[in-house]
Amino acid sequence: MMRSAAILAAALCAGGCVTQTAADGDGDGEPQDGVGGPNEQPRPQPSFLPEPHGECPVFADGELTFDAKSGKRKVQIWLGDADATPGALLFFWHGTSRTPRQVEKILGESVMGTIRESGGMVASPFHVAEPLPWWLTTGTLDIEDDVEVADEVLACAIEQGLVDTSRIHSMGHSAGALHTTEMSFRRSGYLASVVTVSGGLTPVAAPPDQDPTNPFAALIFHGGDDDFVGVHFPWTSEDYRDALEESGRFGLLCNHNNGHEPPGDSLGPLIGGFIEDHPFGTSPSPYAIEIPAEFGDMCD
Repeated sequence: MMRSAAILAAALCAGGCVTQTAADGDGDGEPQDGVGGPNEQPRPQPSFLPEPHGECPVFADGELTFDAKSGKRKVQIWLGDADATPGALLFFWHGTSRTPRQVEKILGESVMGTIRESGGMVASPFHVAEPLPWWLTTGTLDIEDDVEVADEVLACAIEQGLVDTSRIHSMGHSAGALHTTEMSFRRSGYLASVVTVSGGLTPVAAPPDQDPTNPFAALIFHGGDDDFVGVHFPWTSEDYRDALEESGRFGLLCNHNNGHEPPGDSLGPLIGGFIEDHPFGTSPSPYAIEIPAEFGDMCD
């Protein structure tokens, strides 16, 4: 049975929209009465949080321009509810010949709404690289311009008090998923989890690992034997899962069996549940113990 939007909304913030301790229910740095106690352990925090490079725009729905280290870049923003506690920040990287709004199709209206109602935000950059949209998928592995855009968005969101820093995630499709794979290691200093849809690890080079001690988790989708566009994505997805395991991290490999095209918005609730269940430092992953029934038999 799929989680209802109401349950998802509660879970996105349950124990996750707090950045001090699991007992600090109101975010003031002190345990609430009757919750936790002197033996409560602080929640792990990101080892790397960027500071703004340029002047930050005031966050609002729509296209914003950020003055990143690599230059000015446009980013499509879906802002969280102003009356909610700051929640998750989900970066989305679109596929080739797609737009930032591809995230709406993959997640679906319900999950997008739930993230925002729970104080979360979705940020989807516009590409500048060609012919593939993201520099780290074009073979130019020394150009981190796109990752630096994410740094700037995150830094500005922190400056304006709009994000729970234990809930920073990245997701992508196709070229955007290959980029997300690279980013997962290159920004392991702040990412809590990632989701790839037809992505994975190519044999070009091993990405540098910013924080090898962060056990970020990955939800790795591919579309089966027909998921091939210059790259056989089942193979690269398996290679990514293997690389995660070698680094002491968890990757859940799933076959949606719809080829290279994501199957409508049916993956949305699975993705929403995964990011809610994986705040920064979650180890072991609860999915390593038991895969939720909503996934059926698509994962191993």
